[in-house]
Amino acid sequence: MRLKQLIKDISNISVKGSKDIEISGITSNSKMVSPGNLFVAKRGQVSDGNQYIPEAIKAGATCVLTDIYDPSLQLVQIISPDVIGTEATLARNYYQSASEDLFMVGVTGTSGKTTTSYAIKHILECAKMRSGLVGTIEYVMGDVRYPATRTTPDVVANHKMLREMVRAGMDACVMEVTSHALEQRRAQHIEFDVACFTNLTHEHLDYHVSMESYCKAKQKLFLDLKNGTEKVAIFNSDCPWSERMKEGCRAKIITYGIEKKADITASDISFNAKGTTFEVHYENQRARFSWPLIGRFNVSNALCVIAVGLTRGLTLEELSGYMHTFQTAPGRLERVENSLKLNLYVDYAHKADALRNVLITLRECMKGHGKLITVFGCGGDRDKEKRPMMACAAEELSDVVIVTSDNPRSEDPQLIAKEICSGFTSPERHLIELDRKKAIELAVDLATPDDIIVIAGKGHEVKQYFNNYTIDFDDRLIAKEYCLIKSSQESLV
Repeated sequence: MRLKQLIKDISNISVKGSKDIEISGITSNSKMVSPGNLFVAKRGQVSDGNQYIPEAIKAGATCVLTDIYDPSLQLVQIISPDVIGTEATLARNYYQSASEDLFMVGVTGTSGKTTTSYAIKHILECAKMRSGLVGTIEYVMGDVRYPATRTTPDVVANHKMLREMVRAGMDACVMEVTSHALEQRRAQHIEFDVACFTNLTHEHLDYHVSMESYCKAKQKLFLDLKNGTEKVAIFNSDCPWSERMKEGCRAKIITYGIEKKADITASDISFNAKGTTFEVHYENQRARFSWPLIGRFNVSNALCVIAVGLTRGLTLEELSGYMHTFQTAPGRLERVENSLKLNLYVDYAHKADALRNVLITLRECMKGHGKLITVFGCGGDRDKEKRPMMACAAEELSDVVIVTSDNPRSEDPQLIAKEICSGFTSPERHLIELDRKKAIELAVDLATPDDIIVIAGKGHEVKQYFNNYTIDFDDRLIAKEYCLIKSSQESLV
């Protein structure tokens, strides 16, 4: 695409050099520059992209977007006082407003984004809408799947993936939209048709500082929805932040809830270790639903999914059939089948409320039998305030708590564990084993077939991150392999 076409609707910029050059791509990573690329030199919290311009030129960049003109540079320069906003507009233009060719669903919230997104993708595909996915676990574009590097990628990658989805014949895309992404404008110029809010609880305050700032970041998703009945905002009425989140939203609003009054509600909820059944009410319709996920929080997620389906004109009866065949997203209260026949689950819960919801669900499934054994840690270089809160949730609902390492990153695992343990009131009920593999093995050693083990915090993740190195680590495989070793040893006795 020629530069003059790329910038034709962008105001408040100046161009130094020819506008007739051909642009072969856009990137803000100097190590990813290819010949003919436009390099975006952004000033970040850690580094200034302008210092990488020479490297980008050496790699073949023919144009740079920056905020300061440098007459010594031998390439075309686009000068903008808002490099981040201009980058987003360039990405939209280069990939020809790809989001407008798809039915776009954005899902935001502290917890439930991944399960809800996978389930929305499932029901859309049941309704014959081929759907892509951008989220915490992976990016799906037709038959192509990539492991996710972060939940919501950078703005150029987002627009590029959406165009690839269109080329692959996709009809829709479901995207998890994080507060960080909204704050950093990584979803700018993506035209969402439906935006969903699952909940807001204590998380990411190392970045947002306060719950009010955290709320404002997520609220951007709904403020950006255009006015009119074609755009829909879906809110969880049971979350006290929903009313705040609705302020300024111009789209049609649909609410869902279990406890509070809402447009879509659930009643007669019943679940066991194999799944959940519940009745859904919407306007004058009602239908019985059954799906293989357990817990009231997953009923809430289901209602959000149903709300999206209703915006597509699907009936409750149709949605009931679709939901019945959904399988859980990887690492979301995922049952790990094992040779010892233990009740073993892995979950991504790394926040106090999420962990509490998981433990309440598993406790109800036990119906008073056996012990609930919880293994968890907290990530390094992340919100420290939640560490004692996680301990409080684990202690309140578990019979045995094993504190271990999550992803320590640059922090000392012992100090993280110490901060976690400050939240315990009964020290005799918890154990500390910083080696996560040994902690999982300890949980298996302590368990009987009547007990339930939950390994929380990492879920689908297959790596563990330390200060200067990373190792392969999958909670599911570690648990499964140790159960196999132990059962083999027991068979020899």
